[in-house]
Amino acid sequence: LLSFVLPRFLQNEENFFILQVLGYPHFMIARDIESPLKKLATKFPVVTLTGPRQSGKTTLARACFPHLAYVSLEDPDTRRFALDDPRGFLGSLSSGAILDEIQRAPELLSYLQTLVDQNPIAGRFILTGSQQFELMRHVSQSLAGRTALLKLLPFTLCESVRARAGPPAVKSLEGTLFTGFYPRIHHRGLDPTQALGDYFSTYIERDLRQLAAVHDLQRFERFVRLCAGRIGQVLNLVSLGNDAGVSHATARAWVDLLQTSYVLHLLPPWFTNTSKRLIKSPKLFFFDVGLASWLLGIRSEDQLKRDPLYGSLFENFVVIEAMKDRLNRGESAEMYFYRDSEGNEIDLLLPLGRQVHAIEVKAGQTVTNDYFRGLRSFANTFPEALAGGGVVFGGEAGQARSTWPVYSWKALAQRP
Repeated sequence: LLSFVLPRFLQNEENFFILQVLGYPHFMIARDIESPLKKLATKFPVVTLTGPRQSGKTTLARACFPHLAYVSLEDPDTRRFALDDPRGFLGSLSSGAILDEIQRAPELLSYLQTLVDQNPIAGRFILTGSQQFELMRHVSQSLAGRTALLKLLPFTLCESVRARAGPPAVKSLEGTLFTGFYPRIHHRGLDPTQALGDYFSTYIERDLRQLAAVHDLQRFERFVRLCAGRIGQVLNLVSLGNDAGVSHATARAWVDLLQTSYVLHLLPPWFTNTSKRLIKSPKLFFFDVGLASWLLGIRSEDQLKRDPLYGSLFENFVVIEAMKDRLNRGESAEMYFYRDSEGNEIDLLLPLGRQVHAIEVKAGQTVTNDYFRGLRSFANTFPEALAGGGVVFGGEAGQARSTWPVYSWKALAQRP
């Protein structure tokens, strides 16, 4: 009964606030990454949890470690204390703490190193941050060997179903691609169009000013929308820069910026030692398919189904689901795609030791022989590299075919 009532209770903003006032600030939907997070906290004095804004890092950390003090470095007074007197600041937290948005005070990491070296008790500090490369650079320099690293992305399909806790168990495919996976939308039943618009506005107004001096915000916003129009395509910085009216160097810098702030993900190509000519540029995806849909101007599920990029959005969804699955098990996000000069392609290659598991992604609801063309070509060309494979498609029911199994996209919601 509780699992059915609470999500509906939380859909009302006032009810959510009431729970916080009454002392339930850490209510959350169970996250798949919980177990690796708790396990690493028994082995390392510091655990660093990164991910996009609003992916649930703070909620997860406070729920898993309620005994630790919580400190947000977004608060100006707290941040000033930390920067002006780092020893005094950390001295007041000698028994440990959750330090939220640590990238706002990266200088603390050097002082934190000294503190944990003096008393390396496991699980003493939990750090969270929403900037990839800058934060990782500081962490690797100051806390090498002292911290475990985890990435928390927005909900998986399975977690989003858990959050709704009632019929329909799984949204339609169009509804899934339109809504995306930011926890706040699912927790509170928000309108995706409004919530994603607010999210992007906040990103432009807040994160960009912290990360880089982007003087022409309108041109940058156009650049991000042009990226959405190239979802699932091989990245061509010259073409992208020309369409946005910026130089190749600026286009590269802005793509790096979007990666740093967990908006874009670049999926690298799979390389071999063969002389066969292969594509060498990465493919462009968004960490959240709902945000990509919003950036494309899609404002309803019906509109999404008719959009010419429907298949690319579906591919984005499956690729990022695979990434979340690996990250939530505490594994690396190492994944690839394959394409040769003759147009033979595999949408997703998942490393399994020295081999790969090949996944083709097809948005159509009717399985055709063409779905298996890339798999057959890859199996013939690289038989020693292939550990298995299959097709994920937009239909309702899978097919246990003898050579290449076919999985419905809904099967992604049934993972443990």
